[in-house]
Amino acid sequence: MVDHDGREHALPALDGWRVMEVIRDWGIDLKATCGGACACATCHVYVADDWVDRLHPPTDEEVARLDEAFSVEPNSRLCCQILVSQRIDGLRVRLAPGSEVE
Repeated sequence: MVDHDGREHALPALDGWRVMEVIRDWGIDLKATCGGACACATCHVYVADDWVDRLHPPTDEEVARLDEAFSVEPNSRLCCQILVSQRIDGLRVRLAPGSEVE
């Protein structure tokens, strides 16, 4: 994953964890105000283009929350809605504007 300063991190993760939890628990600056309840958009990330179609599609609830995010792009996702599994080993995301801890 790429942080707000453009630094790349390879973060080991356990199956079943949310990508948001992995980023936060490794000490990367990520607001994630609601703690993963899909009740805000402060864990907004950009998924690398070659990974977008490999993830499950966003739910209607996630799409509605992304309407509250800054600088939404076609590859925008809320990382609280992406579950770690072997299927997404190597996933690449970049933290989006508005997800910084203030």
